[in-house]
Amino acid sequence: MILMEQTWRWFGPNDPVSLADVKQTGATGIVSALHHIPHGEIWQADEIEKRKMEIEKARLTWSVVESITVHEDIKTRSGNYKKYIEQYKTSIRNVASCGIPIITYNFMPVNDWTRTSLDYEILTGAKALYFNWVDLAVFDIFILKRKGATASYNDNIQQQAEQRFKSYSPEQLDSLSGVVMFGIPGEKRITTADMLKKLEAYTDIDRNDLQENLSHFLSEIAPVAQECGVKLAIHPDDPPFPILGLPRIVSSMEDFNYILNRVNNPANGVCFCTGSLGASSKNDLAAMAKEIGERIHFIHLRNIKKDEEGNFFEAEHLGGDNDMYAIMKELLLIQQKKGTPIPFRPDHGHQMLDDLNKITNPGYSAIGRLRGLAELRGLEMGILRSL
Repeated sequence: MILMEQTWRWFGPNDPVSLADVKQTGATGIVSALHHIPHGEIWQADEIEKRKMEIEKARLTWSVVESITVHEDIKTRSGNYKKYIEQYKTSIRNVASCGIPIITYNFMPVNDWTRTSLDYEILTGAKALYFNWVDLAVFDIFILKRKGATASYNDNIQQQAEQRFKSYSPEQLDSLSGVVMFGIPGEKRITTADMLKKLEAYTDIDRNDLQENLSHFLSEIAPVAQECGVKLAIHPDDPPFPILGLPRIVSSMEDFNYILNRVNNPANGVCFCTGSLGASSKNDLAAMAKEIGERIHFIHLRNIKKDEEGNFFEAEHLGGDNDMYAIMKELLLIQQKKGTPIPFRPDHGHQMLDDLNKITNPGYSAIGRLRGLAELRGLEMGILRSL
């Protein structure tokens, strides 16, 4: 009976959740990144070792790198993309030399994950991350003022967005703008001017172009990863549908088949994120896990609740629309066949109890994730005993 490796995302020394806190959760592995290193620059071995030693001093293991950010020049295959690919290869080699076996990354253009509220109050009184199409349209059409933005929304959404924009105070509009462009904790915030400039780079890049750019990138780095004994795990688009006029290419089983078959290298694999993929009603997550199989190198487990318009909030880990029992069972069957533990982490968590009065990284407060980890561990043990 092989249990999944229990890990915890930690954003480094400035994370409000300390390594001592993590140690008390029962997690044994840490998922971390060097967020202070600018996108595209080389992760030097001494910097990696410094972070690794800090983690090991707390009697934990740095199990997964999440993430080495892919520079925008690589995604657009323009400018200095060749240089940045070579530097990415060097970072892979340096991570491997420090004994960290998995690197997660994403290929989302411009923005990382996108939400419209970081403190949506659910029925329990806890707070969750939330995505609302009307609020995104308010940002896109009236704050960002992206050229052609109205074409991305139906008439009903546009009308609601116009009314909501008029009702919002300047403070509310500023807050919405900050949330949509939030990005990763610990990294530099961008402005609307920055975002518009980045969006312009994708004016002539469609879905097929972006797929080709990803394929080229993977054809360059996957052999290096395989040679070094490192597994690559691409994270799905979050949310898994086009936003802000940008294409999405890691959102469905069709996308994963393209990625895994186009560069059919065992080092080229998937970070199976049930929250990101579950935001699309088109995805059958248990079936997808079964089809991807042993090419799943890392797992994010969380749940979401959608409405008829496609808005969603992040629900309890065992609640929401995703059948976590069926998903977990399929993942455990894959793991037994694989014969080695697959690391997973409780992805995101509600801000609840004492954390409601603390400054926390959105989605990454301690108590909500601790609840999720406990629930997922219990579900895992129950399924394994029943197999």
